Amino acid sequence: MAEDWTEALPEAARAYLEGRRLDEVECIIPDLPGIARGKAVPASKFARQDYFHLPDSIFYQTITGEWGEAAGDDGFIEKDMILRPDMDTATAAPWTGDWTLQVIHDAFDRNNEPVPYSPRNVLKRVVQLYRDKGWEPVVAPEMEFFLVARNIDPAKEIQPMMGRSGRPAAARQAYSMTAVDEFGPVIDDIYDFAEAQGFEIDGITQEGGAGQLEINLQHGDPVRLADEVFYFKRLIREAAMRHECYATFMAKPIADEPGSAMHIHHSVLDVKTGENIFVDADGEETAPFQHFIAGLQNHMPSALAVIAPYVNSYRRYVKDHAAPINLEWGRDNRTTGIRVPLSGPKSRRVENRLAGMDCN
Repeated sequence: MAEDWTEALPEAARAYLEGRRLDEVECIIPDLPGIARGKAVPASKFARQDYFHLPDSIFYQTITGEWGEAAGDDGFIEKDMILRPDMDTATAAPWTGDWTLQVIHDAFDRNNEPVPYSPRNVLKRVVQLYRDKGWEPVVAPEMEFFLVARNIDPAKEIQPMMGRSGRPAAARQAYSMTAVDEFGPVIDDIYDFAEAQGFEIDGITQEGGAGQLEINLQHGDPVRLADEVFYFKRLIREAAMRHECYATFMAKPIADEPGSAMHIHHSVLDVKTGENIFVDADGEETAPFQHFIAGLQNHMPSALAVIAPYVNSYRRYVKDHAAPINLEWGRDNRTTGIRVPLSGPKSRRVENRLAGMDCN
């Protein structure tokens, strides 16, 4: 690492550290369920290292801490991976007691090849397939989650958090600003943490469940947005714990409440012109637009293993509701698995409504 490495940090990270001494760096990588794995090191050591090692077994670990079967001829021998920092992902960890940065790392094998089953490497390969065609994929995620009461007994049912009024969070109050105000202190910390990390929130709304919120992010590059969702799950949890509650991203944490989705809006731009390939010069929908929808319908059943990865994931799906159980597509229809939202021609996009918030 160069001596002046902090000068190359993203603007938000440099602003966070201005006039302060960096104490620690969290070297992290998302595993298959999206959990942050890695190690924390003193800033002085991070400055002297270009990489560190972790066993590839982190990608065989399940959400419950159990182990999947190791693929390949070698079997489960826990080979070391080489993890190198992507300094473009360096961001603050503003909830810590000292001055700490988080940095997402990429995984390579002993031959310096990207580890093929690292989720971030998988996404980079997919994005490159688009670029090889002269296209630039664009996504915009919507994150739904519940704020729930503290509960350290797994035998007890999850309950919504208490609002600042002293009453339990109200259900069936979608888009209620009064309901949003109940979580004001938590939301304020979410805003503050996001600003310190350089993330832009497009909006926060109350969803249909008791204590259920939705955060929308600005559209952009899929890898960058995936990194932000990964970071947002950490910051939302930390903001919640400051206020005697937990945040959960389970698809269906409370039996009689709606589930939590991660709706993903997709569009594709022409690399040379920057124009949306889903519409032509007259604003009419194109063949690539229809092909994109058909591709989702064709491949979504296989993709469910990734976007609905747990038994609990399937409890979210409800017939004839906003958590669809079909692969139909429709215009401005939230009961279909694939929705085309109302928009102008340049903003023509396709919304995948099947992905749950529990996916990576």
